[in-house]
Amino acid sequence: MANFLDKLKILGRPGEDDYTEVDLGQFEEIGGSPEKMLRVAELSKAEVLPEIKQEIYAGNIVLVDIGGLKHDKAALDRAIGELKKAVDDVSGDIAGIGDDLVVMVPHGIRIDREKVVGGKD
Repeated sequence: MANFLDKLKILGRPGEDDYTEVDLGQFEEIGGSPEKMLRVAELSKAEVLPEIKQEIYAGNIVLVDIGGLKHDKAALDRAIGELKKAVDDVSGDIAGIGDDLVVMVPHGIRIDREKVVGGKD
C-alpha cells in the first residue's frame, strides 16, 4: 500500500511539462462593441425618457433609478407607463427592484421575480 501511495506522490508532483502558458488575448473580443450592454440610467425628470427608451429599443438591458421622480407621483406613473410601452414594443420584460430601481430587458430575456436568496421570511 505504501508503494502505491509513493507512486501517486511522484505522479502528482508538478514538472516543467505540466504547465503551458496561455495567451489570454485569443479569448478577447475582436473589434466592435458588445451586442448587448447593461446600461444604467437615472430618471430624475421626464425629459430623459426618450434617451432611456432608446436604450431598450437598441436591445440593451436598462437599470433605471426612479428615486428622483418619487416626489411627483403623477410624473412617476406617466414615466413608468411610457417605459412599459417601450418594453412591450420590443417584446421585453420590466420589473421593479426594491423601491427605487426598475430593470428593463429586451426580447429574449425574462426577469425571474422570485429572489434567489432572502426572498422567503
